[in-house]
Amino acid sequence: METSQKVTVQTTVQAPVEKVWKFWTEPAHITKWNTASDEWHTPIAENDLQVGGKFHSRMEAKDASFGFDFDGVYDEVKLHEVIAYSLGDGRKVQILFKGQNNETEIIETFDPETTNPIELQQQGWQAILDNFKKYTEQTPL
Repeated sequence: METSQKVTVQTTVQAPVEKVWKFWTEPAHITKWNTASDEWHTPIAENDLQVGGKFHSRMEAKDASFGFDFDGVYDEVKLHEVIAYSLGDGRKVQILFKGQNNETEIIETFDPETTNPIELQQQGWQAILDNFKKYTEQTPL
């Protein structure tokens, strides 16, 4: 498997960038949208959104059959524009926020891990992003 390949997922959220940023970064919201399917949930989310700050979330199957931690350290944070971080295993992730009027394009690029097929990883990350879009568009500030 080619490990230098980057994977990109994206969506456009019908909400201003200020709301998108808030819902993306605040733990109270992260626990509501950070899942790829209805069978999963994120019971724990912690976030210190600054360069050198750490984040942690726990994703678990609702039937408690499986779960994993998602941890990293922020490399770059530009309010309403970009978040970049390094995962615990050294992989890099960058999220761009492009707000215009009442919509925000989110472009997320990440280094794939080597365990699962890239297509599966892309589908999983896209599903989480789609869930974020749905949650953000349906939830008032």
